[in-house]
Amino acid sequence: MRAAFVVAAAVVCPQPALAQHAIFAEGDLSALAGSPAAREVIARAQAALGRRPGAIPKLHTEGTLPGQGIRDISIAAKRDHPIVLDLALAWAVTRDRRYLDQAELYLENWADVYQMSFNPIDETSFDMLVMATDLTAPDLSPPLAAKLHTFWRRMASGYLDAMDGKPHNAHTNWQSHRIKLATLAAYRVGDKALIDRARAAYRRHISVNLRPDGSTFDFEERDALHYVTYNLDPLMTAALAARAHGENWYDWKAPSDASLAHSVDWLAIFARGERTHIEFARSKIAFDHARAAAGQKEYAPHPWNPVQALNTFALASHFRSHYAVLRDALSRESGRRFAPWMELAR
Repeated sequence: MRAAFVVAAAVVCPQPALAQHAIFAEGDLSALAGSPAAREVIARAQAALGRRPGAIPKLHTEGTLPGQGIRDISIAAKRDHPIVLDLALAWAVTRDRRYLDQAELYLENWADVYQMSFNPIDETSFDMLVMATDLTAPDLSPPLAAKLHTFWRRMASGYLDAMDGKPHNAHTNWQSHRIKLATLAAYRVGDKALIDRARAAYRRHISVNLRPDGSTFDFEERDALHYVTYNLDPLMTAALAARAHGENWYDWKAPSDASLAHSVDWLAIFARGERTHIEFARSKIAFDHARAAAGQKEYAPHPWNPVQALNTFALASHFRSHYAVLRDALSRESGRRFAPWMELAR
């Protein structure tokens, strides 16, 4: 079952060629109110009622160790992002105005306070705010809808401008996160020119980041499947937005024959336990070794645990239904569910 949501018509785009939604389009979630995913988000949204948002002008966690600088403040502020998505999903399921009012409070706080840095690692969780905008847009006040439209246009344009230049780590997962944010924001504002640029950026990146055998540049550099999932997840989220608009990015092949579909299949061999891997044993990145030395054991050499790919195969199941079997096996093994929005977006 695929859920979708109406988006705001109150804001006029300079180039309104496409419907204004990122992933969630027109539809009704009330029929899913009794599902496990819906119950989970409603419970979390209920707990967030009365909680004040905590936007800060700049997030920064990339390249920092625990206790360094703004890292801990940023981690605390980022907790708002899944909360606002829970609130928006709860509104879409229940139509309980309390959830909408609280979601509006969070969205406006972040639109008013946050100043984009265009660091995609620091800002990757803004995808949740784009989706929350999708879910609430028809019911937002016109001033807030206009404010968010400006915010998302700035995000799309800024990341696309960066990718047209020579951004830091352009061959790595950084670019995957840039593409995710630019794509969702471009579809959200419904600007065909921005969407065309996002599609072109996606295709360029597939050509340089993914290998014909299915492996990735990040795997070669970091020697870690952790960074394969961190690379493929944002690319699949971008492809899911394109899919919501009738485009198939998942199967698009570069001249080298690399594709997102092929790389997900490559990872599945490890996720099913047919191959194993010791993480970070030969990483070329000094910061990985520094994090291990600072006590972050997840960056010291250790066997990769396939349950870390739970959300990856939840995303993949939108493109290949047979991956639902692997997704559910990983869920049972881990004792946890994949991100609820990935289920409710069906």
